[in-house]
Amino acid sequence: MSDIAYVNGAYVPLEDAKISILDRGFLFADGVYEVAAVIDGKLIDNEAHIARLERSLGELRLESPVSMAEIVEIEKALVARNSVTEGMVYLQMTRGAAERDFSFPKGVTPTLVGFAQKKNILASPYAGKGIKVVTVPDLRWARRDIKSVALLAQVLAKQAATEAGCQEAWMVDSDGFVTEGSSSTAFIVTGTGAIVTRPNSAAILPGCTRRSAMALAQERGLTIEERAFTVAEAYDAAEAFLTSASNLVLPIVSIDGRPLSDGSPGPHARRLRALYLDFARATAV
Repeated sequence: MSDIAYVNGAYVPLEDAKISILDRGFLFADGVYEVAAVIDGKLIDNEAHIARLERSLGELRLESPVSMAEIVEIEKALVARNSVTEGMVYLQMTRGAAERDFSFPKGVTPTLVGFAQKKNILASPYAGKGIKVVTVPDLRWARRDIKSVALLAQVLAKQAATEAGCQEAWMVDSDGFVTEGSSSTAFIVTGTGAIVTRPNSAAILPGCTRRSAMALAQERGLTIEERAFTVAEAYDAAEAFLTSASNLVLPIVSIDGRPLSDGSPGPHARRLRALYLDFARATAV
């Protein structure tokens, strides 16, 4: 964890980073967040993350107390002040602190906080051996396209994965179709080599790494199918993988205890991870 955090305009020691217990993020989960990866001391694919933050704020009618350009400078300052060469920067914005009432308060300045974390992204052991996934019911609200701080369903899903000896959970709607991972985008690869992932809608978060990885795949002539897929189809897939800011691209080697193909990372996942890493370094800021 970082030694220096950002709280409403000030950089303070982490132990001194505090907000009011009346903050609406704490009381109502009335806020949004973003996470950007850091590699070689630079922010990765950050333009997409800032655009998504701005969209999430708009969907909640929440006005940022600083400009998006200033937010980028805050991110860079957190990276520098905490000497993060590899890891991530977390930002959270809420509607602010006010007397507890469900309606939007008037005349309240939103809360903006941030911190940095060091994490081994490039040499993750799961890049070489793959991860295991368990499926769980999707219990979330209907606006999953907003990167809301209301993450209890994802917490329960991730805990289910941990207790099953897995590293990620795929959430499944009542119709049997996979929506996404608890903190990632879900992909499968068919026997004909098509890369399949659910199309963006209110049902899933529009993943930034997802978008870039798909663009890289299309540039190389790989087939992309944006459609929903069932758990049963995933069991029979040639391979599967996930994308997220903090993991880039990671292969999936089993789902619900069922090995995919020969149980080793597939070629599409390995290739896309390498392509994404090249892209990330070339476009980092």
